[in-house]
Amino acid sequence: MQKLIITLVFIFLINLTLQAQATLKGTITTESGEPLPGATVMVDSKGITTNENGNYAIADINPGTHTVKTTYIGFETQTKELTVENGETATLDFQLISSSEELQAVEITGRREKSYKNEVSFAATKTATPIKDIPQAVSYVTKEVMADQQAYRVNDIVKNISGVNQFSYYDDFSFRGFRSGETYINGLRVLGLFGPQPLLANIERVEVLKGPASAMFGNSAPGGIMNRVTKKPLYESRNAINFTVGSFNTLRTTADFTGPMNDKGTLLYRLNLAYENSDSFRDLQDFKSYVVAPSISFLPTEKTRINFDLVITNFDSKLDRGQPIFGATAGTDLNSTPISFAIAQTSDFQVTDVAYATLSLNHKFTDDFSFNASYMRYMYEEDLQEHRTSNQFAIDGNGQPIPTLMGMQVITRQQQWVADNLSTYFLYEAQTGPASHKIVAGFDYNEQRQPVGNAQSFARGYRLQGGGVSNSPADFPNFLRDDNGNPVPNVPHFNLEDPSYNVARISDYVFDESPRDPTKYYNYGFYVQDQIKWNDFQFLVGGRQEFYVDVTNFNQADEETTTQNKFLPRLGVVYSATDNVNVYGTYTQSFQPQGLASQTDPNAGGPFDPVTAYMVEGGAKGEFFNKNLAANLAIYYIENNNILVNANDPGNPDLLTQRGQEVAKGFELDINGRISPNLTLTANYAYNVAEITESDNPEEIGRTKENAPLNQGGFFGKYHFNSGALNGMGLTFGSTFSSARNTFEPTLRLPEYTIFDAGASYKVDRFNISFLVNNVFDKTHWVGGYSYVRLYPGAPRNYLLSVGYSF
Repeated sequence: MQKLIITLVFIFLINLTLQAQATLKGTITTESGEPLPGATVMVDSKGITTNENGNYAIADINPGTHTVKTTYIGFETQTKELTVENGETATLDFQLISSSEELQAVEITGRREKSYKNEVSFAATKTATPIKDIPQAVSYVTKEVMADQQAYRVNDIVKNISGVNQFSYYDDFSFRGFRSGETYINGLRVLGLFGPQPLLANIERVEVLKGPASAMFGNSAPGGIMNRVTKKPLYESRNAINFTVGSFNTLRTTADFTGPMNDKGTLLYRLNLAYENSDSFRDLQDFKSYVVAPSISFLPTEKTRINFDLVITNFDSKLDRGQPIFGATAGTDLNSTPISFAIAQTSDFQVTDVAYATLSLNHKFTDDFSFNASYMRYMYEEDLQEHRTSNQFAIDGNGQPIPTLMGMQVITRQQQWVADNLSTYFLYEAQTGPASHKIVAGFDYNEQRQPVGNAQSFARGYRLQGGGVSNSPADFPNFLRDDNGNPVPNVPHFNLEDPSYNVARISDYVFDESPRDPTKYYNYGFYVQDQIKWNDFQFLVGGRQEFYVDVTNFNQADEETTTQNKFLPRLGVVYSATDNVNVYGTYTQSFQPQGLASQTDPNAGGPFDPVTAYMVEGGAKGEFFNKNLAANLAIYYIENNNILVNANDPGNPDLLTQRGQEVAKGFELDINGRISPNLTLTANYAYNVAEITESDNPEEIGRTKENAPLNQGGFFGKYHFNSGALNGMGLTFGSTFSSARNTFEPTLRLPEYTIFDAGASYKVDRFNISFLVNNVFDKTHWVGGYSYVRLYPGAPRNYLLSVGYSF
């Protein structure tokens, strides 16, 4: 009996205890309402991490008052007091505030948001600064926009950035009417190579810092710089694979894997893979390329953080030099040849291999004092054979151009470039009375070199009667003639009316060998910058002393060094007009020495003075719809001096000339983010007057610059159904427009265009199926162009079908 009583009492106590325990559940989100998977929630000694939807549930909590704490690296820790009663199921939600500005000064870990809106830029100020607080226009495209537009290259996404348009098919753009310069990856300058364009599979976002940026980056183009930010590891596991098929025999696949490698989350990884095999609407053009991009972040303590990126890419195709049309004497009809028309031969090729590795370090000595460093080694190799236009039409027996016969040349080239880029700086945060300071002092070094063994050869011009070839008008009487009395070309002319494609017999051509002497170019600079916050004002004051060094005949007996230097100031102010809107103003300068190739080429006509520019800009930046939507307005004036352009000399296609001055002025608007939980949007508009204001050629003065539209813009939106019969469905719709643009030919102008894109998607469980039609109404248009012999048409109507799985 005694044992029975004890057993019953024990069962009663257990039951009472179970009934007395409570359950706590809730959701952890960011400021913008995005769920935070992997966040830690602690109640006393009990802890749990949130699932992929940011939800958590903790059972067996004793009744009473408890302190609930939630943490997530990169966000401020939050604690709340909660009282629970017997058997209660309590709900407690948290909205965490990003602390990325204090966490890291270089991008060691990845961006967690899944939005068209981006919060922070590192490149614009060398520190993690909210874009709203940067006194200069910064436009961007996030990976979410890229995914919804099924974009694979930068040319596919520049339509989302105000004031930016294609100049050609290469890695070559116009920023506010000024041609782009070198490429930047993670804020580090790499080689300015005109293509081919790398795939976007490992890119987190593309951002453009508008206007002169020399105070941050040294020599840079006056219209702005484009910075490509690679994907970094995340603290939570995210894995995705995607397959795409479409028009032009397109086949693509990508994979993205990321997450922690140990239980403590101090070692993170990311692996991006991509492969493409596709044709083009352009004759003889195809794309075979792949990317392998692993990344590792090591965070041993809260004070030391290290990231290593490796990117390996390969491209195997032909170099597309654009569409030729009939010459000026036959009129300026852009439709005289089809947009698919390309000049090349079947056996042409371009094979490039690019590999670059980046090592980044962020170490905090104290909460207010840190050291930051990034180093990149970038290597580029190219093997090229191409038939291309000689930039002029064939001539008849009287020396007059034949508008339907294209003069040709053949280039074979093997080259290698190596670039080293080092960025180091100290960051100190201080308080002086009511003002806070974020002081940056640093040193940058960038080096680019061509080692021994680079060479190229040219076959061009006309055969001479006594042997050999020439392209000089002075030799016209001695040109060898055919049965019709016309000069005999070294490389057969290309008949625009009756094109012929063959396996070229390279041995039939007379080549001029052109070995390239080893060269080296480097620049380095010291800079100081202070971001001052005082009441509702923020001031940005900085200066950079930059040195530029060109070395010709590097490591040879006749090595020669040329050095230039320049001090570059930067001033900016931001005023918080309301809680949601900041207004700003800025003044910046740029300095850009002419490239070594143009300075040393005996046919170019140099040497040439450096390019100098300055900009005055003002505007407003705001956040709306509960800070889910960002809108940025910029008004600017840029003056640029000493610009190099082709002289269009028929006797010397390599001859360059230098303009006196160009001016660009206008305004831009960018909108990115979410209007409602169902509707996301990116939109932009630019009004830009870019004119030649000084020139040795009086006819150029007042003329609009090449590939610089007066009006351009567009939008792209996605509406997602999350309830009802259409639950899981998504609809996308977008439009892009551009006004007419000039080329380098005064009589040739590219027409205005407006194109539309539309698509639909369906997400069920972890699967997502997307279908997109680009250029729905099959509008014939041109995205850029040089002259009658080199135009760049946009793609006709085409579709992409994508199937993805996330796990």
